[in-house]
Amino acid sequence: MPELEKLLDIMVSLRDPQTGCPWDKEQTFKTIAPYTIEEAYEVADAIEREDWDDLRDELGDLFFQVVYHSRMAEEAGYFDFSQVLRSISEKLVRRHPHVFIPQGQHDEVDADGQKKRWEALKIEERAGRDSHSLMDDIPVVLPAMDRAVKIQKRAALAGFDWVDPEPVLDKIVEEVEELRIEIRQQDKPKMQAEVGDLLFAVVNLARHLKIDPATALRETNTKFTRRFREMEDLAGEEGMQALNLEQQEELWQTVKQNETD
Repeated sequence: MPELEKLLDIMVSLRDPQTGCPWDKEQTFKTIAPYTIEEAYEVADAIEREDWDDLRDELGDLFFQVVYHSRMAEEAGYFDFSQVLRSISEKLVRRHPHVFIPQGQHDEVDADGQKKRWEALKIEERAGRDSHSLMDDIPVVLPAMDRAVKIQKRAALAGFDWVDPEPVLDKIVEEVEELRIEIRQQDKPKMQAEVGDLLFAVVNLARHLKIDPATALRETNTKFTRRFREMEDLAGEEGMQALNLEQQEELWQTVKQNETD
């Protein structure tokens, strides 16, 4: 692939000790990691906006991050780009026997069964790395909500999980009541702990309903932002700040009703 070779050559030039870019030469895995995370979010944002031209560009930026890390690893003698490709290819084949093993030589499974098989294979791989806990190798730097989902899924593999959403709803009510107590006491550390427990329980509910909590929250953020802007338009030149909370609530209900109509 000439375009891939061109990109790899560009990366080599950027990191060249004598003629490379001063900024690129100074970078390390740790300094580049935040950009990698940022680019992943920009890909998600382009998808959310259904901007396919922008998605093309953002995917390029994200792919460049893989090339960047691979180049630094090659310079350090850890691995090179071809080994990265080989690793993911081998993993995908290993985790999809229903696709890559001839029919009749493996059990047929549906999509849900494949997800369970995928998790079982991941457990086997972790065991080969001397992993002692299901909680091992869950990245600490994941967004808190995404990490909560992964933690709960790992616990569920051991059977530590509710079988349906109803008990989770009860748990949310329990956490709300515990938070009320700490609010009355005005104990800030305990309030923070209880808010965390409440959020964790809500994430658990979303998981049981097969809803991605981050997606649900993004949609609510978009909805709230849209409604608030409409409230600002209705408030006129004086602005929202000139209205008391009761008047603002009336505008909110008006905007909601307009959407329903």
